[in-house]
Amino acid sequence: MQYVEAGIETAGVVIVGSGFGGLAAAKQLAKSGVDYVLISSTPEHLFQPLLYQVATGVLASDEIAPPIAGILRRHREADVRLGTVVDIDPDRAVLTYEHEGERHRIRYGSLIAATGASQSYFGRDDFAEKTYSLKTIDDARRLRAQIARVFAEATQADEQTRRRLLSFVVVGAGATGVEVAGQLKELAKRHFHQEVSVTLVEGAGEVLPPFGGGLSEYAKKSLTNSGVEVLLGTFVTDIERGKVTVKSADGVEHAIAAETVVWSAGVQAGGFAKILAEATGVATDRAGRLLINPDLTVGGYADIYAIGDMTSLNGYPGQSPVAMQEGRHAADIIRRKKQPGTPFTYWDKGSMAVISRFSAVTKLNERVTFRGVIAWFIWLAVHLFYLVGFRNRFAAVASWLVAFIFTGRPGFAEEDTTAPKVLAAESRAA
Repeated sequence: MQYVEAGIETAGVVIVGSGFGGLAAAKQLAKSGVDYVLISSTPEHLFQPLLYQVATGVLASDEIAPPIAGILRRHREADVRLGTVVDIDPDRAVLTYEHEGERHRIRYGSLIAATGASQSYFGRDDFAEKTYSLKTIDDARRLRAQIARVFAEATQADEQTRRRLLSFVVVGAGATGVEVAGQLKELAKRHFHQEVSVTLVEGAGEVLPPFGGGLSEYAKKSLTNSGVEVLLGTFVTDIERGKVTVKSADGVEHAIAAETVVWSAGVQAGGFAKILAEATGVATDRAGRLLINPDLTVGGYADIYAIGDMTSLNGYPGQSPVAMQEGRHAADIIRRKKQPGTPFTYWDKGSMAVISRFSAVTKLNERVTFRGVIAWFIWLAVHLFYLVGFRNRFAAVASWLVAFIFTGRPGFAEEDTTAPKVLAAESRAA
């Protein structure tokens, strides 16, 4: 590995991460003409809430992952670089990042860490190789390739093999799990014209736990009516080729047939979050998220801010609106629109989740909620608004029309060179 020793660069502000929080901070800094370096491990900004639509063929991958350089092309203040942070010296305010085998060091005046979180398997890391997650574009492509494979093979299989191939288990009944389960049923019925078995497994006592009450009940009823088997108060104890073993609240274990297992339960902060925690001595929670100060600073370092899913503060949910508001708050302090030490306060604009075509739930606050068709159109409008770039909005509208009004799935027309996981190949050979 080559180490570049041409000196240490200097930057007023360094942002690590190109998700919702990182981009929100970048755009806010640009309002005051503040120069910044944005370091990202990928060349694109990922609209993560719509990954399940890439996986189920509703959208093509480029419709939710526009290039960062294109998004910030009008920002003369922006210096976008590809790389992965591998070290930080918080006392000297020096960051080290790596790209294509070379290491680069940069001294910052202020640092905003916004690298998100990855999937958690609650101590069963072996599940990672036996399931499909939805955290990256590659994850979505792998799952889509697996879905295409099992449906293609099922068309020429005998009845017993067909039932095995078309068995899906989704673990976790948060927004992603509910959306995946609903879309799998809809995909099978409207695009592939086949029957599938979809089981949704959730450890909590209700679907969409953050919503609660009537909205959770509505979501469960809608899923059940569409043919999804919903198991609440149930935990996965083992995953083997072709089956998932679960245990109910009363301690009874049983196996569920599963050619494809989608894992959407829990998150774990790692990577830069771990590096930052070790370097600054800041405490973390059980998921590795940084326990940051009320003003979003890290430990005793007033020049380091951490935002989004890599952090834990006041029980705020790990959602994009939190990350964006935190990014703008940190940027406002840096550009002196807010006083240093100003506590961050989250303005909850509500939550939403799609269950199936023309069926969704939306919660604006404890008293204002929507369900069904009107909630679905609210979801559509909000996600269209937050999609970055005119081209992406136009392409998404076209894809949604094809998928939801007609029966096509534009995403399945994409060339996909990402092979399914080994488990799927082994299961096919069994």
